[in-house]
Amino acid sequence: MSLPPFDHGAHVKFTEPPNPSWTFAQKIENTESGRKWLEGEERGWKVINTDEEDTARLYPLMTSAIVPRPIAFVSSVSTTGVENLAPFSWFNMVTNNPPLVSFCCRNDPRVKDTPANVRNGLGFTVNIISEPFVENANVASIDAPPEFDEWTISGLTKAPSIHVKAPRVKESAFSMECELFQAIDITHPVSGQITTTMILAHVKYIHVRNDVLNERGLVDITKYKPIARLGDISYGRVGDVFRLARPVWDREKEKIESILESGED
Repeated sequence: MSLPPFDHGAHVKFTEPPNPSWTFAQKIENTESGRKWLEGEERGWKVINTDEEDTARLYPLMTSAIVPRPIAFVSSVSTTGVENLAPFSWFNMVTNNPPLVSFCCRNDPRVKDTPANVRNGLGFTVNIISEPFVENANVASIDAPPEFDEWTISGLTKAPSIHVKAPRVKESAFSMECELFQAIDITHPVSGQITTTMILAHVKYIHVRNDVLNERGLVDITKYKPIARLGDISYGRVGDVFRLARPVWDREKEKIESILESGED
């Protein structure tokens, strides 16, 4: 398949939300985009019983639908000093108090180095990937043998951590030094096989580049250029961004009660 070159000149822009005039209890068919979306229902639904479906088919289906996924680029080190670098897209923030992030490691076709390394007490780093070095990060997903150091082929630079033994990725604009909070082995309820390990990582130190921070001290998405995992071998970048405020009950109570009483939609 022939693809056009990557557009390095593309910029994130902020827009209105898809339906800025939407109001409480308004049904989706009241907007043009909503009506078009509902037309797809005419083709019906495919229903999949996961107990009966081949797990090899569930993986591509679920990873193509549960998107976009942020990527944890994890740097760890074994007890013998072998360093490891690997990306994991089953990743997200858990809580800010205490500051925890989670990522999951599949144990198929073999148990990966990372879940073993993060249990050894030496600490690890979780680094966020940005557009300029996505190829560098992707090469670290290679199915190399356990003794292989992915840093050697990544072209990336090790930066010293201040709390853990594992280095952070210098090219990453946002890196977290972590200790293991909890490792949860996911056991299949029928076979008893441990198929996946979920890592809860306690963030001890954060390294964030000054040039990606805005005047409020928060990360500016237009400068950060994070990438996300999609289905198959596809990745995504941040394009148009819309702002949508979370409703506050004290400010919206009367309006909501009035609409519900009148039966408007």
